[in-house]
Amino acid sequence: MPASPAELSSLSTALGDLTERIGAIATRAAAAHDDDAAAELFAVERALTGAGRRLARLASSRRR
Repeated sequence: MPASPAELSSLSTALGDLTERIGAIATRAAAAHDDDAAAELFAVERALTGAGRRLARLASSRRR
């Protein structure tokens, strides 16, 4: 059975929260001059942001 719009929306929210947490860790890594870790974490944050947008679009399209 395909995911319901409510389930997709819930996953989108959870992914948004995770993205924020990773962004905060990346910012702390950058402040600590851990450039390699910061760069990788910011890349993960960007990827998750894109995934979150795609998931939100899918949830929105299923509501129609």
